Amino acid sequence: MVNYGQLIRTRFAPSPTGFVHIGSLRTALFAYLFARHNNGQIILRIEDTDQSRQVEGAVENLLKVMKHIGIEFDEGFYLDENNTVQERGAFGPYLQSLRLELYQKYAQELIEKKNAYYCFCSSERLDELRKEQTALKKPPMYDGHCRNLNPEELEIKLAEFSAQGGSASGGKFAGKRPVVRFAIPKEGQTVIHDLIYGEMTYENKLLDDQVILKSDGFPTYHLAVVVDDHHMEITHVIRGDEWIPSTPKHILIYQALGWQPSQFAHLPLILNPDKSKLSKRQGDVAVEDFLSKGYLKEALINFVAFLGWNPKTTQEIFSLKDLINKFDLKNINKAAPIFDTNKLDWINGQYIRAKNSGELVNLALSYWEQQGINTESYNRGFLTAILEVEKSRLKTLSEIGERTKYFFELPSYDANLLTWKKSTPEDAKVKLLEIHDLLAQMDNEELKEQNKLETKIKSIIAEKNYDTGSVLWPMRAALTGMPASPSPFEVTSVLAHGPGKNEILRRIKLAADKI
Repeated sequence: MVNYGQLIRTRFAPSPTGFVHIGSLRTALFAYLFARHNNGQIILRIEDTDQSRQVEGAVENLLKVMKHIGIEFDEGFYLDENNTVQERGAFGPYLQSLRLELYQKYAQELIEKKNAYYCFCSSERLDELRKEQTALKKPPMYDGHCRNLNPEELEIKLAEFSAQGGSASGGKFAGKRPVVRFAIPKEGQTVIHDLIYGEMTYENKLLDDQVILKSDGFPTYHLAVVVDDHHMEITHVIRGDEWIPSTPKHILIYQALGWQPSQFAHLPLILNPDKSKLSKRQGDVAVEDFLSKGYLKEALINFVAFLGWNPKTTQEIFSLKDLINKFDLKNINKAAPIFDTNKLDWINGQYIRAKNSGELVNLALSYWEQQGINTESYNRGFLTAILEVEKSRLKTLSEIGERTKYFFELPSYDANLLTWKKSTPEDAKVKLLEIHDLLAQMDNEELKEQNKLETKIKSIIAEKNYDTGSVLWPMRAALTGMPASPSPFEVTSVLAHGPGKNEILRRIKLAADKI
């Protein structure tokens, strides 16, 4: 464990714009693991300064997902026992739209220090400027037109603006107003000491005079994130590497306000197998999508932790507690991780097999219901027996409904399925009737005992010198109606736990009659 010499405070600061992206889950998870590994704290802050992108119910949805996954925040928003959104902590409010006066205060302070300035440029002028720069193959940047206004010119502009119904005088931001831009120093360099990417140096003259306060009085991300991280005493900012180009601007704002910057750790972008950015257009990227498909929360956490992080061991299955114990930012790779669903399926299968069948029954109920199966009509022992047989074959719980439907209803299939490839339909019928007579002589409790049943049937096969497949294939097909399924001994045992001996005999007799 690294001793950073102070209380570690990280944060997860999403925007309320809809579903929880897998990338957002990884950011939250890494911030959580880093804080817990170092006996620190993690807060949840909602960044809602872009009011146009807000989605109703997004905060509640985020909190439900995080609560289900097992990521708990020490401060900020949480759901109480009634699933109502509440707030806790000494550094609130934790919703940016309720902190506007604070941002406006520091925007005014930057103006007074000559580290920021009012910009009166119209959107038409800015569009034209951008077109000219693009035509000259220059990076689109603000040209500093309003930065160089002398006091007289500024006073005239403010007066004109006020006459048009705006207000920016005296630092009182009310109603429509000019935007405020940060004045990037024209000389020197800004260095990022990133905990993942190492040292990165930027020439200040190549950085844009970014807008930090919009005309509606709301801050942009650049001002709000610096003010909030400072006031909430965030020691480590863990976020996606798409924010690296903005980080030198943030460091300069810290410096202009006389504050010590947080330490930064930027996470490499998650990619699809084709090396494109992980996005909704390529398929499911929402945490909710994966949970609804039957991926266990433990498996999803385990998988997401490995998206860029390497524990430097051969161990692949990690509980949340294991991850907390092992997590180190030094073990995050700079290379972009690939989102491999085959790996996720494998990890999920491991977790499914590790669960006891009783717990799996509870998790599987909703997936059976989705297939129209009324599980309340069946005893618990039957449902447990199904999962004992199937869990070693499952990749996701959503497969359970389709894979096990034949246990609950009479299967429908073509008679050709009953014939073993080395046999004939007539032979299949003979073997089915022999199996029927054998099972009819056994009681239901005997049929539950898979090993005893297997021994009895295989001894007859050996005694009569039958081809094994000519007996077991039609028996299994008769019971399941599927070309691939568990063994006929496993299926017979499961059915004996539920509908019982009569159903087993009925299926075999119906199969024989099909031929």
